[in-house]
Amino acid sequence: EVDVPAYVREVIEEVAFQARADRKIDKRSGVSQRMPITCIENVVSNAERRALTHGESPIVARVTDVYAALPSITGKFELEYEGELRGADAVARELIRGAVANVFQGYFDRVDTRRVVEWFDLGGTLQLSDTMAAAEVLEHAGAIQGLLELARHAGVAPDAPPPALASAVDLVLEGLYAEKKIGRSEERGYHAAEQPRRPSRPESSSFSDEG
Repeated sequence: EVDVPAYVREVIEEVAFQARADRKIDKRSGVSQRMPITCIENVVSNAERRALTHGESPIVARVTDVYAALPSITGKFELEYEGELRGADAVARELIRGAVANVFQGYFDRVDTRRVVEWFDLGGTLQLSDTMAAAEVLEHAGAIQGLLELARHAGVAPDAPPPALASAVDLVLEGLYAEKKIGRSEERGYHAAEQPRRPSRPESSSFSDEG
């Protein structure tokens, strides 16, 4: 039996909503009604593969499993010219990130996340993967002050098994990344958010009057 947490289901549904509103996606072709169904099937498959690899029970899906389901998303819409320039994978990743941001805000709207964000701002980095065992995820998370406490706000029970708590940690990290409070590489290396560059100040010119 596979546990797909409510927030993972919400992200999948939100991806479909985001796709229908995105101007880079062809409205004439529309977005297939089967997108959420196919996506959740792929999410479950990735969660099962991870659990079987590590002998984990129960099997719990994570938000990052949605990224593993990219083909099930890109195959369910047609792109406008602007979307073609970006590429289907890039558009789908933007959809997932926007969906995660909306869902995360619903769970953490009034929750103080500053301790975790500051840990990354001070130079902390964290390398995870969607195939990593729950116990290893929690070991890494335990080194970040306040992260495990934040994960509890995702609705996991106090006595939740490691796979459920690891999934909640995954939601927090992906949510902070989606809200641009921390950064992340394609290899799921979390780090401080990139600060916007300030425009360079023009050099002052000196003029001299002659004669």
